Amino acid sequence: MTDSSSIIAGRRPVVLGPGEGRAYPMGPLSAVFKADGAETGNGYSISEWWLDPHTKGPGGHSHPEDDVFYVLAGTMSVMVGTEWIEASTGSFVLVPGNVTHDFENRGSERAGMLNVSAPGDFEQRMPGIAQWFRERPADESRV
Repeated sequence: MTDSSSIIAGRRPVVLGPGEGRAYPMGPLSAVFKADGAETGNGYSISEWWLDPHTKGPGGHSHPEDDVFYVLAGTMSVMVGTEWIEASTGSFVLVPGNVTHDFENRGSERAGMLNVSAPGDFEQRMPGIAQWFRERPADESRV
């Protein structure tokens, strides 16, 4: 699949199996980046976010770009503005840029979602984000 006809402008196809990618373990939360700037021509990044039961996400925050979430497993509580939405497996949530948002797993089973961010520079911030999550006190990580 990587013959010269599948290589355009120096980019190659990315094919990953389940669980593959660049992992960022953060205690009861983890992220796996599937594609980021280098693979997407800096257009977007795609990552999986997995939260153990009763685990808080990053806390309310906003940024100029949209955030797109697709729930892969379990039920994720997603805050959009001031409203919390219970997003079950297969749910799609688009948070417009500059809208405060958050996510957490309030359930008793592990939950995960796919996140698409544009532009494709999100992973560059992951070392600092991962460190913040790892250093967060355990009692502040639980719902």
